[in-house]
Amino acid sequence: MRRAALGVAFGLLTLCAAARAVEYDRLLVQDSRIEFAYRQMGVPMQGRFARFDGQFAFDPQRPQLARAVFEVEVASIDTGLAEANDTAQSRAFFDARNHPRARFVATSIRPLGADRYEVTGELTIKGRTRVVSAPFAARRDGERLLVSGAFAIKRLQFGIGEGAWADLSALADDVEVRFQLAAASTAAAVNRKGTGK
Repeated sequence: MRRAALGVAFGLLTLCAAARAVEYDRLLVQDSRIEFAYRQMGVPMQGRFARFDGQFAFDPQRPQLARAVFEVEVASIDTGLAEANDTAQSRAFFDARNHPRARFVATSIRPLGADRYEVTGELTIKGRTRVVSAPFAARRDGERLLVSGAFAIKRLQFGIGEGAWADLSALADDVEVRFQLAAASTAAAVNRKGTGK
């Protein structure tokens, strides 16, 4: 009897774990944000990119199987000033005409504990690729998964702000990229539809 009871208990735990295992594979762009922060003449500044998309697949129970590719339209940069936006799209900065998109491809994701993870991947901006790592938190919000994190880059490694703008006393080299992403599960939506819920 005791063995049977233990077997039933183990089976229930397995079913519960399987029920919690959900792969979030649909990026909700309208509920997501990609922002950045930097210093100009010592003054904190910030901005965002209005247009981006991506392919995303993440199961918090199996982070090692995650996949992520994001592309950002650099011409959608918004610093809050029209003149600064034009400068950012110029050849000295993002060179939006010749390099219209920045791209990030995840190569690995590892758990850090307490719903925190670290993603490592290749970031390509202006045709230059560097490996970056970013810690992030992932939490469920109803039927969505919310992912938030940040990482730092050196802008000059990507050729952002060349020529006169390479003067670090005018424009700092460090840029912090912040992301807040929302994702949904296609499978969960299909299952809910199939059961009439």
